[in-house]
Amino acid sequence: MRDDGLLTRLDLAFSRDQRAKVYVQDRMREHGAQLWAWLRDGAHVYVCGDAGRMAKDVDQTLHDITARYGGLSPDDATAYVKQLGASKRYVRDVY
Repeated sequence: MRDDGLLTRLDLAFSRDQRAKVYVQDRMREHGAQLWAWLRDGAHVYVCGDAGRMAKDVDQTLHDITARYGGLSPDDATAYVKQLGASKRYVRDVY
């Protein structure tokens, strides 16, 4: 995918492979401004994994990023994330 120009960046989060735990939502927060810019430009977000904790934390972080970097109220951020889902730009495969 990198050679084809489809993948230009990859950020990884490991919560079990080292002493300091790094979660998906930590990486999202670290790059919140860039993530917002990508969303504003039509990016898609795919979340796959644990529904009990990880997916909820990632969802909350996505709401927080849209509010903070998009300058949206909490209600408008919720509507924005809901619209991402409705347009299949935010897809969750959680279990």
